[in-house]
Amino acid sequence: MKPLKLDTPLVLEERQDVADGAGGFVKDWIAKGTLWACLDARGGREVRLGDTTVSKAVFRITVRAAPVGAPSRPKADQRFRSGSRMFRILAVADEGLRYLTCFAEEEVAS
Repeated sequence: MKPLKLDTPLVLEERQDVADGAGGFVKDWIAKGTLWACLDARGGREVRLGDTTVSKAVFRITVRAAPVGAPSRPKADQRFRSGSRMFRILAVADEGLRYLTCFAEEEVAS
């Protein structure tokens, strides 16, 4: 097996309730940490939403393994961020003791 190059830093984010200052809460993305990853584009398509075209790309993102329940272990419904790019995590597969494979989708409005 060829060694992976985990050479892309990605911020793992989770959606949480945050106080809005008026006694209520709003949903916001909170950073949980930075993971080094290997990104592999797996395909893509364009979707028409009203007057907008959205490009959706599917990625296989590999990161170092973390125990179940650890804050550094990605899970579905979280996302990775790299600058202005956002990758919504759809599923996570355990690849043995060394790696986790995250299947994610990136959306870009055109």
